Amino acid sequence: MADRPVHAAIWDMDGTLVDTAELHFAAWEAVCREVGRSFTRDDFAATFGRRNPEIIRWLFGESKFNEQEIADLGEKKEERYRAAAGAQGVVPLPGVVSLLEGLHEASFRQAIGSSAPRANLDLIVEMTGLARFFPVVVSMEDTQRGKPDPQVFQVAASRLSVAPDRSVVLEDAVAGVQAAKAGGMKCIAVSFVGHHPEAKLRQAGADIVVPSLERISANSVLKLFGS
Repeated sequence: MADRPVHAAIWDMDGTLVDTAELHFAAWEAVCREVGRSFTRDDFAATFGRRNPEIIRWLFGESKFNEQEIADLGEKKEERYRAAAGAQGVVPLPGVVSLLEGLHEASFRQAIGSSAPRANLDLIVEMTGLARFFPVVVSMEDTQRGKPDPQVFQVAASRLSVAPDRSVVLEDAVAGVQAAKAGGMKCIAVSFVGHHPEAKLRQAGADIVVPSLERISANSVLKLFGS
């Protein structure tokens, strides 16, 4: 019998595995206020899923802060976020655990591919008890370019030793969907947290858009590859 082809599932974190958007928004709002800028819901929607250096340059322009100041401001925001997450608690979104288990049973290799700092990812993985599913975690520190550039997902697929055309990305943001498709990967988009409407996720190129990952099984993922 021929060996089953190896597939990879690469998961975004915020808005896909967990919903910590309001914690991020509050942290950005507080940090921006300290340096004399408001932070609006439109700002949040425009930058969600991107790396902190890119977000800060988008918010303040290219010349407002030097590289060290950008790094310090980003870390200040993340410290606020982690403190709030630790105090509030974080749980997986509906359908996440059952899909992780189903993909594991179907021999998918799984990774996290996120624009967030590694400390954030480690905290959330520990709090949710999901570490056993993710031998590979790719964070902001592992990339030089943020979504919609595909680098984060390409690095994850490479570390899983799976070709891009055998990989599926699970995302909730337009920039993330664009990154997956730019990397030659399948993409399942979930609209549960409501950052981006279904129409925009489809327009970005998502192969499947669902209101909740409760609607997705390992078999439905395999069908994307004709399996």
